[in-house]
Amino acid sequence: MRVGFAGLGVMGLPMARNLARGDVPVVVWNRTPARCAEVDAERADDPADLFARSDVVLLMLADESATDAVLDRHGPGFGQRVRGRTVVQMGTVSAGYSRALDADVTAHGGAYVEAPVSGSRGPAEAGTLVAMIAGRDEDVRRVTPLLGPMCAEVVECGPVPGGALMKFAVNVFLITTMVGLAEAFGFAESTGLDPAVLRRILDAGPIASTVSRTKAAKIVDGDHSVQAAAADVFKNTRLIVEAAREAGAASPLLDVCDALMADTVAHGRGGDDVVAVLDAIRRHRTHPGGGRETEGAAEHPGEVALVGEPGGQRGVGG
Repeated sequence: MRVGFAGLGVMGLPMARNLARGDVPVVVWNRTPARCAEVDAERADDPADLFARSDVVLLMLADESATDAVLDRHGPGFGQRVRGRTVVQMGTVSAGYSRALDADVTAHGGAYVEAPVSGSRGPAEAGTLVAMIAGRDEDVRRVTPLLGPMCAEVVECGPVPGGALMKFAVNVFLITTMVGLAEAFGFAESTGLDPAVLRRILDAGPIASTVSRTKAAKIVDGDHSVQAAAADVFKNTRLIVEAAREAGAASPLLDVCDALMADTVAHGRGGDDVVAVLDAIRRHRTHPGGGRETEGAAEHPGEVALVGEPGGQRGVGG
């Protein structure tokens, strides 16, 4: 079986490296060709060449439009690229998009599998991601062994779009945890506590995790190098909020996180790690008398009022 991999970004590059260390031939393609030289694998000239040389193609692309472009989904090459091949969507896309792509791929004689992953750059480098795989049984069985070099666990989530929706459920917990951690440090800062001491206590306590320890260290050290970019987290909050609205599900905590991530991106921090959300939290501090600080809001129209504030909205898109 020949495996293609498209998308060598923050997550995709280490994933492709681990895949190339496996037992199957790997061909890679990236919009910026120089990234391909960082993987010990063959390089495709373009997306059409990638599909022509592969039986299974793993997609770890930025968004839905990038996925459509690589597939030539609305062009004449789509059928030729997917026919007789298995397309594996490993990026984060909306459930509705994934469902429609499944229908299009199968209508043109291909197979479609979702396998979004939980984890950031560190687990991607270590090959300890968790994949949420969904699709038809025979397709899932064919793809599952290929994910071994990249993932510590591959969990079946039923038919499409079960993988996408499960990724959203996981990310509700993950994102609210990360924003809550940032708020804890914002509280410590505002009340004169030593953030290094707070970090020590959290790291030793019962709620400590790999995520909390990593992000607490980044906050204390002022390290904004990207493990999970704020812009990518905002993309996730948008997709989850939309999915919650469609399902009639309550998302009060996620709505607040969505607004804070919108604020973070609007203030030019989208390329930094998600811990940059602490700056958005600082902008929502209150004066001793209870009034909210609004400095800079006029220059950044993307800033959004939070739940419970005077005149507050129910989050972006709420």
